[in-house]
Amino acid sequence: MPAKAVPKKSKSVRKRIRQTKKRTLRNRAAKSMLKTLVKKVESEVAGKNTEGAKTALSEVISAVDKAKAKRIVHKNTASRKVSQLTRLVNFLSLSGAA
Repeated sequence: MPAKAVPKKSKSVRKRIRQTKKRTLRNRAAKSMLKTLVKKVESEVAGKNTEGAKTALSEVISAVDKAKAKRIVHKNTASRKVSQLTRLVNFLSLSGAA
């Protein structure tokens, strides 16, 4: 059985492929940065550094909100991440005070 002939890609399809590659790289970099910031908060909490955790948390919230605005992450995912990290930092603050 002969192999199927690959259809030629139109000019617009080639442009869409280029755009998709650029956007994929940009989104991947943004998601990677978010993961790094989240790990920073978690390490500050693990080290029981309340002030460092609060500072890192504010950075994460800002970055997550920007990613949500650019639709890099879904709004519910962004809200969930912020909520979980805030709860983690607040628990650290409460346990440190007690």
